[in-house]
Amino acid sequence: MIQLSELILNPDGSVYHLNLKPEHIAHDIIFVGDQNRVEKITQFFDSIEFSTQKREFKTQTGIFKGKRITVMSTGIGPDNIDIVINELDALVNIDLETRQPIEKLTSLNIIRIGTSGSLQADIPVDSFVLSKFGLGLDNMLRSYLIDEVSNLEMEDAFVKHTNWDLRKGKPYVIACSEKLEKIIESDKMHKGITATAGGFYGPQGRVLRLNIQDEALNSKMDNFKFGDNQITNLEMETAAIYGLSALLGHNALSLNAIIANRASGTFSEDPYKAVDELIAYTLEKIALG
Repeated sequence: MIQLSELILNPDGSVYHLNLKPEHIAHDIIFVGDQNRVEKITQFFDSIEFSTQKREFKTQTGIFKGKRITVMSTGIGPDNIDIVINELDALVNIDLETRQPIEKLTSLNIIRIGTSGSLQADIPVDSFVLSKFGLGLDNMLRSYLIDEVSNLEMEDAFVKHTNWDLRKGKPYVIACSEKLEKIIESDKMHKGITATAGGFYGPQGRVLRLNIQDEALNSKMDNFKFGDNQITNLEMETAAIYGLSALLGHNALSLNAIIANRASGTFSEDPYKAVDELIAYTLEKIALG
């Protein structure tokens, strides 16, 4: 039996942070970071059956072209992803009344739609990136036993290439869901490694008034290659989503509209248009899948 202190429920029986019960979510779930982006997606739905919000976690479930889909805002960062995926898994794989794991486990399909900055000059603003791998620089996933789901060879190659300071914790690498990749991929998508940082400023190489541990890290990441894969972009959620999903038996894929190019110093003239196009594309693929 899972103790009250370990799986916290609200007085109405919903999971603590998300404010959700099992019947509130679909098996196909879209993650966005910004709570205001939830309705940018659900505005295309034929109907909405459920809506709730607690803190930054806003959820709407409805029907798009016959497919039941949940859209949820996660907020920013790997720590929020730890909350969201563990509580979603509890909704489908733990009996909340008996507090016992359910014998027959359920796999969710989780697709993140986000915005990001490209690290490569040949991945221009307003293009799309499909994250073949998530490279975690954040250290959150190291709280779990991850060796069975991580790419140890790529991790070691990255540590060596960047002369990574292990006092920050060892980076981890997790692959996307092959199932979802086959459903979503197209010629529109650039593919590669998405680096996930634990912060927006220093962890992503931005310098305001504080010096950072490795001023050359971004340039080292720019020219890191492993096989046919290079680091395409840098954000704050993908590797954590991939890692927890793989550990818990869920399918996960991260898609980003590129609104900035760090290599060229450019920013999209109309970032909302790029995001809207990625949303429309993804919804159509989910409906057909």
